Amino acid sequence: MFTLFSKGGPLMWVIFLCSVVAGAIIVERLFHFQRAKLHLPNFNTRIKKLLLDNRVLEAEKFSENSAGPVAHIFAIGIHIHRRVLEQKERILACAGSREIRKLEKNLRTLGIIARISPLLGLLGTVTGMIKAFVKIQELGGSVDAAVLAGGIWEALLTTAAGLSVAIPAMVAYHYFEGKIDDFSAQMKEAVQTLSEWLAISSAVKNES
Repeated sequence: MFTLFSKGGPLMWVIFLCSVVAGAIIVERLFHFQRAKLHLPNFNTRIKKLLLDNRVLEAEKFSENSAGPVAHIFAIGIHIHRRVLEQKERILACAGSREIRKLEKNLRTLGIIARISPLLGLLGTVTGMIKAFVKIQELGGSVDAAVLAGGIWEALLTTAAGLSVAIPAMVAYHYFEGKIDDFSAQMKEAVQTLSEWLAISSAVKNES
């Protein structure tokens, strides 16, 4: 295997480095998203009941002890519920942006690797083909077909390696993007739930 790897030329090492970085990012992000996972129906049922029963401190504690960006938004929203509307909107917007940035960590690097790996492979193939044809010219055109075929398949190794890195990296990148969209939608629903609770809470206070 190493002999085959070395025949691809120096760019194979660059592609290999890209594969290591991409693999590390994918594993780290999978672990992070798993930790951020929240059983939303149960959480929403529990938090809504606590808020409607006006058990605010208990609801805040429950949110703080729950994992994931949705729970964090609830914890912050409940903690600042006595502030004026403009402040609450600004704080929740900043908190939401912060949670999204946490979810997007290293994804730009993964996307770059997915895009440049095929180009690195193509570059290796082109340089390999140039070397093969330079050799043919040096031999005055009298070269065995087997030798020529050997030079070509060695040059094509980098393209195969680049695609082997790019395809799973691209799939993982779009998978994580989809998960971020899901979390973003859940956080918007959390803010809506908090807004409804605040409206009900304000109405009850006004009546009393």
